[in-house]
Amino acid sequence: MRRRHSAFLLPAGVALGLVGFLAPAAQAGSAHFVTVSASTSGNTLTVTGKEAGLGNLDQVRIEVTADAQCVNKGGNKPQADNKQSFGAGEDVPAQNGKANFSVTVTANLQPDCTKSMKLVWSNIVVTDVTNGVSTTL
Repeated sequence: MRRRHSAFLLPAGVALGLVGFLAPAAQAGSAHFVTVSASTSGNTLTVTGKEAGLGNLDQVRIEVTADAQCVNKGGNKPQADNKQSFGAGEDVPAQNGKANFSVTVTANLQPDCTKSMKLVWSNIVVTDVTNGVSTTL
């Protein structure tokens, strides 16, 4: 017995093929931070790192948030007003599924830390906003 293909199957198959062909490719793979480190100088915090698993994205948005506060030589935090949250972000180019980033956050505490105090950073969070990936230092 000879089977005949339905006339409906051919156009439906062509339509499904076109949908697969015209659909955009996945934008990202499995985004994750490979390395992340922080350094300080005066009232600035610089967070550098490398992210991978970005698929074919051209760029990612990296944001850093952190708390800054004044601490005296005894390790005490004398004024509640001297603790504030700060943040910064940058669009970072990605190539071959990877991105190297460096984001600098500057603390402008009011009032400033006195000379007998030092500025201490805490709760440092690095976020790839594009892929919804975060890490805490």
